Amino acid sequence: MDPITLRLPHTVQQPQELASYGPTTRTTQPLVTGTSVVAFKYKDGIIMAADCLGSYGSLARFRNEKRLTQVGEKTLLGVSGDMSDYQFLQHKLEDIITHEYDMDDEQTLSTKSVYKYLTNIMYGRRNKFDPLWNAYVVGGIDNGEKVLGFVDMYGTTYSSDTISTGFGNHLAQPILRRRVEGRTDQITEEEAVEILDECMRVLLYRDCRTFNKLRRAKVTAQGVEISEPYSLETNWTFAEDIVGY
Repeated sequence: MDPITLRLPHTVQQPQELASYGPTTRTTQPLVTGTSVVAFKYKDGIIMAADCLGSYGSLARFRNEKRLTQVGEKTLLGVSGDMSDYQFLQHKLEDIITHEYDMDDEQTLSTKSVYKYLTNIMYGRRNKFDPLWNAYVVGGIDNGEKVLGFVDMYGTTYSSDTISTGFGNHLAQPILRRRVEGRTDQITEEEAVEILDECMRVLLYRDCRTFNKLRRAKVTAQGVEISEPYSLETNWTFAEDIVGY
């Protein structure tokens, strides 16, 4: 009879540690990516928009991606960057929400808690030299306070009345500074939608990784509302006058 070999849990090699799996690797370049997210505060809460495109390199491959997600009751999450890393983080957030529900202590996951959790995850992965290739915009209402924050793949964070990611940092942010900053408590929802559409239209004209299929979302004291995909009216006649290429 063959002898029985007992292997204790701490002595069992994980599959990824076996030599046949090769050396440990890290993601050095994202594959399927999403571009800009634009968000700002207005009179009633936070408004945010992103397109529905997942680009495979320069190929407009996936055209119905949902890059705006509700987290908890009054938190909205927008993402740029690698979509697979975003899906990984969605699973992590779902685990946290499930845990909060199972506790049954009448406590809910606040916007500031979500923002802090994302910050810790992104900074921790960066310190392991295995970052998640994303930039996140977190918006919500926390105890009556409007919260809007940013965190990127390095764990860099800041809060502001206006936030953009990707090309929006260069093309949409000047519009937001001119039309939003200093008057967030005066902007109605109708004007906020107009400003947001103006930013997304400029990005559509100038960013070759964007797509004319957008989702808009808002978070107010009543909760989160994410629109169905819609398209903007555009006018490309100005292209006839562009020369030099």
